Amino acid sequence: MDNLDLNLLPALDALLTEVSVTGAARRLGLSPSAMSRTLARLRSATGDPLLVRAGRGLVPTPRAAELRDRVHELAREARAVLSPQAGQFEIATLERTFAIRANEGFIALFSAPLVAAIADAAPRVRLRFAPKPVKDAAPLREGQIDLEIGVLGEFAPEVRTHFLFRDKFLGVVRDGHPLLKGPVTPERYAASRHIAASRKGSFTGPVDDALEKLGLSREVIAVVPGFPDALRIARQSDLVALVPRSCLGNGLVGTEPFSQGLVSFELPVATPEILISAMWHPRMDADPAHRWFRNTVVGVCRRAVPLFS
Repeated sequence: MDNLDLNLLPALDALLTEVSVTGAARRLGLSPSAMSRTLARLRSATGDPLLVRAGRGLVPTPRAAELRDRVHELAREARAVLSPQAGQFEIATLERTFAIRANEGFIALFSAPLVAAIADAAPRVRLRFAPKPVKDAAPLREGQIDLEIGVLGEFAPEVRTHFLFRDKFLGVVRDGHPLLKGPVTPERYAASRHIAASRKGSFTGPVDDALEKLGLSREVIAVVPGFPDALRIARQSDLVALVPRSCLGNGLVGTEPFSQGLVSFELPVATPEILISAMWHPRMDADPAHRWFRNTVVGVCRRAVPLFS
């Protein structure tokens, strides 16, 4: 195998198809003399004359006739393997499972329209929504997930990204909360008691940095893993939750189980804008099915939250 030259395969296919050195040379864009030298190498490699003189032309040997169809199929397969994958494919018959890793807020807002869009276009495609305990690129690199949704931050440098939409933090309280009885000033906001959502269990965040600049601080009495948990607690208490606007829906995508009985308000201090992106590993760039999938995700997000994008 060390001395095997696969460049001989298309030459052999051309020679057995044309049964002519000149015709094979023309097919491959070579000179007749170069093709004659290649035929000599093929004869040495196979141990068979392959094409022999008969009058003014050539005829295949029994071995050559036996190999013709097999060689043609091998050459066709080799070209398919070493050529760019076709961009067109039958979406309606695609059978594949795609895994998306995202936080609870994204799943609450987008899972229903995304499942509907996928099922309508590709009924044999399945979706798996994976939990997001930590920000780690390993699942993308190892092929455990196909698409990561979230804030870029310090992620793997090789990962491809596509911006989805802009988001921002809002304050959320139960309907009838005392904080709603007047303007929500930094002082009144800081004086309330708060519930925070953090996968890492942190009691502080960007809003605390903004309050600190005003000489204020808030009292966070509990931390939960996800935003839906914070909303659930805020609905049943006087605690103030801090969640991305997308967690509350926008009237185009119903998320009533999460927003019912709650009132949102603009924060009295400025916090950084949240830029949400889709991320995938570069090995999936040229895969047409993956390209269709991520374009579908982008389309669903843009239609669902046009006010954020």
